[in-house]
Amino acid sequence: MSFFYLISIQYLGFRYHGWQKQPNLKTVHLMIDKTLNYIFEGTIKFKTLAVGRTDAMVSANETAFELFLEQPILDFDEFIKQFNYYLPQDIRALTIKEVDKDFNIIQNAKLKEYVYLFAHGQKAHPFCASIMTTFRDALDIKLMTKGAKLFEGTHNFKGFCSNVSENSVYIREVVSCELIENTLISASFFPKESYVLKVKGEGFGYNQIRIMMGTLVKLGKHEIALEDISKSLQPESIKVMDYIAPASGLILNSVEFK
Repeated sequence: MSFFYLISIQYLGFRYHGWQKQPNLKTVHLMIDKTLNYIFEGTIKFKTLAVGRTDAMVSANETAFELFLEQPILDFDEFIKQFNYYLPQDIRALTIKEVDKDFNIIQNAKLKEYVYLFAHGQKAHPFCASIMTTFRDALDIKLMTKGAKLFEGTHNFKGFCSNVSENSVYIREVVSCELIENTLISASFFPKESYVLKVKGEGFGYNQIRIMMGTLVKLGKHEIALEDISKSLQPESIKVMDYIAPASGLILNSVEFK
């Protein structure tokens, strides 16, 4: 493969079984490759590699994949136009640029920002289900806001990850973490008040952000205290946080590259 391109995309993950290709399942990667194969008429060899894999029902506002090609793309605008014409309605290509052979989409990703969109204390409009989680119990948002700040910094997140193994890295840095009123995404059918948990870092463990969100929900229901979160982040902690928030509220908001 002699030509290398970085393509940014966004997608609604509600009807997909995540990014990664899996037998007999509809995934974002499958639809990307099927569309590219159609555009290239099955005659041009290519390979695609994502900056990271999202799980089933998780969406992306802006993420990216690298396209490896045997032949060059001569007209970027025309390529994006054609790519979007044939992609499913819930996947959209945003930009394309050429990169050199030394670019590594995984190693060159600097920071990822995730947001978790949610409301509480009510039954929301059914249309919200694809992008927002509604916790039916009333939550103490002020307390959860304080709890979110505890995740900032370098901590032991082993108790906040699923499928724990001895080979994985759990001492990770969360560059920023805040719970704020939602002004990022709006819709006429959204509840009057909604919120987002914004988390930024270089990398996260499996289900880490969903478990962080789930822990804040338990805090908001007064089932745990701020001290419990602090203790669970200590290097020697073996406590496992067991509530994984639903996937549909999680969105990969942006990726910064070195």
